[in-house]
Amino acid sequence: MSSSVSCGIVGLPNVGKSTLFNALTGANVLAANYPFATIEPNSGVVPVDDNRLNKLAELYKTDKIVPATINFVDIAGLISGASQGEGLGNQFLSHIRSVSVIVQVVRAFEDNNVTRPSEFISIKNDIDIIATELILADLVTVQKRLTKFEKEVKANPKLKPIFQVYKAVEAILQNNEPLWDHLEIDRTLIEDLHLLTAKTVIYVFNIDEKDLMNEPKKTVLASLVKPKKALFICAKLESELNSLDQDDALELLASYQQNESGLSQLTRVAYQELGLQSFLTAGEKEVRAWTIKKASSAKQAAGVIHKDFEKGFIAAEIVKYSDLVNSGSLQQAKAKGLVKTEGKDYIMEEDDVVLFRFNV
Repeated sequence: MSSSVSCGIVGLPNVGKSTLFNALTGANVLAANYPFATIEPNSGVVPVDDNRLNKLAELYKTDKIVPATINFVDIAGLISGASQGEGLGNQFLSHIRSVSVIVQVVRAFEDNNVTRPSEFISIKNDIDIIATELILADLVTVQKRLTKFEKEVKANPKLKPIFQVYKAVEAILQNNEPLWDHLEIDRTLIEDLHLLTAKTVIYVFNIDEKDLMNEPKKTVLASLVKPKKALFICAKLESELNSLDQDDALELLASYQQNESGLSQLTRVAYQELGLQSFLTAGEKEVRAWTIKKASSAKQAAGVIHKDFEKGFIAAEIVKYSDLVNSGSLQQAKAKGLVKTEGKDYIMEEDDVVLFRFNV
């Protein structure tokens, strides 16, 4: 079970990908007004905002706070024909293959100083270009596998169910449909193919500041990608927020009727879409958030900290975050009977603060 989260920021040239990446990560990556300004992908590891950690640090009198993290990767702008190697297509596609979430940035702002690609027709067309290139790349992958797999199936009829899934995937892709629209396909049977359109996708519409409060426009834009998740972020505003302290940033957001930054929105939605959650550990040495899949057992969660914890798992002492904070100390929470001892099959919950007992 992997606890790492990586978001690949993709899109056509000049949609604001690198500007958004810089704002999200606090990086200073080249953001230029021409295609292929970003060639090698740039990465930035960003802490996941979690106010619970600060409260626990006060409680345990520790200065060491280790938040969960999310990795953003700024992938160079795709163009039509990327799946056939146009531009730097093959290289870009390989970078997308390594991330867990595709974040497609779609240009929905107006700026005469930032040129659009010559093939621009409409926002919908921009969205479709990326999807088509990923579909075509996946089709090549699936057809290569089918060519080899047909011989294997003849030798081993037990492989026929997998072969049929491959054929179903091929038919979907040939119909120019991404796999993210087809949840009926068993992902476990195609995991080894690392298909691009089998990944989670989130659409980020890069809009003008004035449109952050334009609900009719946001409704129209969201309809272009339904039922997929759509976020509305102004990359320029996010850049401004980076230079402000927390109070001033919140005040600026509030002036646009926003209650969280684009980074917080994107992190929260990525966790939701991937089915992830955090649990907490706390002590005098450090307080820390750990990322796990929802419905993970206590034993699996222990393995995220260290494999030895999972192998030698004995029990998990668990207290709810709110119970611990309201009690004022772990000792007081225990005195109130709020600390529970759970076994290996206990299903972890979002607000669990845990101490694992193990033997190696």
